[in-house]
Amino acid sequence: MCGFTGFVGEVSNPDVVLENMMNQIIHRGPDSAGAYTDGEAALGFRRLSIIDVEHGSQPLYNEDRSLVLIFNGEIYNFEEIREDLVAKGHTFTTQTDSEVLIHGYEEYGPQLVQKLRGMFAFIIWDKNNKKLFAARDMFGIKPLYYAQMNGTLMFGSEIKSFLPHPHFEKELNEKALKPYLTFQYPVLNETFFKGVFKMPAAHYMTFENGKVELTRYWEPKFNPEERPLDQIVQEIDDTVRESIKAHEFSDKAVQVGSFLSSGVDSSYVASVLKPDKTFTVGFAAKKFSEVDNAQELSKELGIENVSEVLDPEECFNKIDEIQYMMDEPHSNPSIVPLYFLAELARKHVTVVLSGEGADELFGGYEEYDESPSMNKYKKVPGFIRKPVGKIASALPEVRGKHFLMKGGLPVEKTFIGQAHIFEEHESAAILKPEFLDAPSVADIVMPVYSKNPNEDDLTKKQLLDLNLWLVDDILLKADKMSMAHSIELRVPFLDREVMKVASKVPSRYRINSENTKYAFRKASERALPEEWAKRKKMGFPVPIRLWMQEDKYYNRIKETFESATAAKFFDQQAIVKLLTDHYEGKAKNQRKVWSIYVFLVWYNKYFG
Repeated sequence: MCGFTGFVGEVSNPDVVLENMMNQIIHRGPDSAGAYTDGEAALGFRRLSIIDVEHGSQPLYNEDRSLVLIFNGEIYNFEEIREDLVAKGHTFTTQTDSEVLIHGYEEYGPQLVQKLRGMFAFIIWDKNNKKLFAARDMFGIKPLYYAQMNGTLMFGSEIKSFLPHPHFEKELNEKALKPYLTFQYPVLNETFFKGVFKMPAAHYMTFENGKVELTRYWEPKFNPEERPLDQIVQEIDDTVRESIKAHEFSDKAVQVGSFLSSGVDSSYVASVLKPDKTFTVGFAAKKFSEVDNAQELSKELGIENVSEVLDPEECFNKIDEIQYMMDEPHSNPSIVPLYFLAELARKHVTVVLSGEGADELFGGYEEYDESPSMNKYKKVPGFIRKPVGKIASALPEVRGKHFLMKGGLPVEKTFIGQAHIFEEHESAAILKPEFLDAPSVADIVMPVYSKNPNEDDLTKKQLLDLNLWLVDDILLKADKMSMAHSIELRVPFLDREVMKVASKVPSRYRINSENTKYAFRKASERALPEEWAKRKKMGFPVPIRLWMQEDKYYNRIKETFESATAAKFFDQQAIVKLLTDHYEGKAKNQRKVWSIYVFLVWYNKYFG
């Protein structure tokens, strides 16, 4: 487990440049460092020791040292792949999962990625053919960025590792801001740094003769099968248990724990894993803490729960550090408690298991469900609802507008994912003109929707979230906040085998009148007390609404909104009004205010 960085291209003092790049990501791998340079390519690695602690340092090489590997992640089926490779004549020098990648690439070429079960981002440099191969796991659990500038290809686990390279040009991507204000996370493939791209999930990349080529190797799909519910539930439980066992794997010297909220996902993981310790954080404000529930379940399971109540002042003081670690502005408020949760866990363990991904795979979000009143409204003939929905979409923000839109317009027009902060016309009204020339919401969501025109609405929503929200919100913050504290976070629900099972669950067993994630919850009852299996999702609540009504934080945000930095991007009068209306209780603008504030904090950190 680690972070890596490097480049292909000539530069004076490549060893010094590479070391400076590696120093930017020491937090990802504090245990050791390794480097390779050959005049054309430079590969650097920072290690957090998890498997084969003694011999697992990177870069790793094949037998004749013509291939060089740097790798971030874990391959859970490496032992069976290794057996096949040994039988085919490959010689291994370590017990690591990493080494199967280099021999696997020799043997299978790019088809290696189809065989892997795990989370990964890796780079292989082929010295003889002057060719680079890179790949990212099917869900996008591990990040990978790249940039081509001034004759050099740079790549790495974090964008900040590019900053010391003499060929890197640091420039804001003006097209990224408007979509961010709607989605709350960096949703474009080109990041907030102009010319720096995220390698998409489920892709591999080749770089040869100065040309980058991307290939998608996997696409999430749902293929429901009609089977008895008991059979579906049994298969979910069996597969989840097997996946948790596979994800527990580590060197004997490494301790494994789990994050625990009051929700069914992390509770299911903890109850099957039964680690020595679970970890929880919350806030003192009423309805903003899951600590009591987590302690209660841990007690029932005979596990120690380590918990902490967070202080708002401490949270505010860490926002610039959090945004720095994220690389790009990211306004999901749950990033804040996640930062402190990882910090707490790192005092006790090196690896934690967490519950991310179950909602997207099994249908867990409330936004996937239709309310009883919506179901009733949808019985009105479509030729009436459709024009009403169109008229509603043109109305100002009035009570009932979104209900009529949702009831009359296709899902492609109303659902953009789990976060929807500013409407497009609202962000256009507060931004300076130079930031308006940006991809529209339709430009972003329709490529996903257009691949799945015949799915039901629930499946369309899940597929959109699997392609956008899961990768660039949920998993990005999970990786960056855990690695900020040198702790490895594993997500056993986001597993190749679990996805196979989830894809077969009929829609009515994902969501029905009884509950969201219906079949999954039934499976969790085999490990959990019933009340935990049926608990509603809280989603890491953060009391930003209350903070912004306190003088101290209101004034701090107001000062930022009135700054010269804010004037570069926003109509300052309009954004101060959003804040003041919230402070005075005239509107609930907390998410809008937070998204603007977080962007300005991030900008000051990287460009101020």
